[in-house]
Amino acid sequence: MSKVISVNSGSSSLKFQLFDMPSEEVLTSGLAERIGQKMGAFTIKVNGEKITKEIPLPDHKAAVDLLLQSLIDYKIVGDLEEIQGAGHRIVQGGPYFDQSVVVDEDVVNKVDELAELAPLHNPAHLVCYKAFVEALPHIGHVFVFDTAFHQTMSAESYLFPVPYDWYTQYKIRRYGAHGTSHQYVNKRAAELMGKDVNDLNMLTCHLGNGASITAIKNGKCVNTSMGLTPLGGIMMGTRSGDIDPTVVFYMMKKLNCTPDEMDTFLNKRSGMLGVSGISSDARDIQAAVDEGNERAKLTVDLYTNRVINVIGGYYMQLGHVDAIVFTAGLGENDTIMRERILKHAEEGMGLSIDYELNAKIRGEECLISKPDSKIAVYVIPTNEELVIARDTVRLLNL
Repeated sequence: MSKVISVNSGSSSLKFQLFDMPSEEVLTSGLAERIGQKMGAFTIKVNGEKITKEIPLPDHKAAVDLLLQSLIDYKIVGDLEEIQGAGHRIVQGGPYFDQSVVVDEDVVNKVDELAELAPLHNPAHLVCYKAFVEALPHIGHVFVFDTAFHQTMSAESYLFPVPYDWYTQYKIRRYGAHGTSHQYVNKRAAELMGKDVNDLNMLTCHLGNGASITAIKNGKCVNTSMGLTPLGGIMMGTRSGDIDPTVVFYMMKKLNCTPDEMDTFLNKRSGMLGVSGISSDARDIQAAVDEGNERAKLTVDLYTNRVINVIGGYYMQLGHVDAIVFTAGLGENDTIMRERILKHAEEGMGLSIDYELNAKIRGEECLISKPDSKIAVYVIPTNEELVIARDTVRLLNL
């Protein structure tokens, strides 16, 4: 028996789950947010109830210290020595990492080198990692990379049609993201089907504020929608996804804006928010659709179209598909969006969906296709933290 903590840090946040392994029981979970702002917030689950308090969190070190002290204060652990390993989500592993690794100086240096490809994430991951090392110097640490699962793509899927030396000199290629999530739901769907994951072809749809779709052949990624960074791919909450590059040059001239300002437009002011003018949250947009708002309707139609285009292309690339899986915030909970997507795909892909059942499923595992469907369609809540904990136990031999 060992206790392992899974850590998912962002530029101003820190999510965590503490597991008792190998039973995989979640002892607690929580979130520190608004780190570095005037007033932060810290939430921890104790005996099934969430306890939240407003508190200054000047940096990630303060958040880590508060988290560890809370484990003692709420008697979740008797002593911090009970924690034997920590697993950290890392967004960008570049070409260096095709699997999770035990952290050493070389690993840290490579993650730091790749910060240019994930400037909002990799630096924050390292700050948080170093805070945990300082607080828990006796334990081993593992990095679990969002990009690792996608390293099985072949060159025709990961290369961009740009000068080849951009790839050889500057590492410009498709890396993808959400790999830990895609890997988890792929394996879980195979378990639910009672089949070997290595004998199945799947389309996994991680649809949240950030979103990506992955084509998986015999348990290995063959294509994924996100690109060099999480800005690429399908339309998202505030991200544009793929667009004609000329739009960037043209609008930079029209708006007289800098590359950094254009980055903000495409990453934070586009997607659902940009098209609707209402919100990046699909729930707010659906409420506006129900009220007859035309731009809200256009937004969901555009989103559906972008998703269907990718699903259809990956369906052709795989040749046949055994299962489609919906996961993440929108994929797990937005019953109307799932129905829109599936109705567009059902004839061409031979789907038969129980739409009455689909309308009831929010945040729970469920097969929503009928027995006569040529492709099984599942809703499966993702669990990246569990994958992180499993890899941490495996690599640290706990």
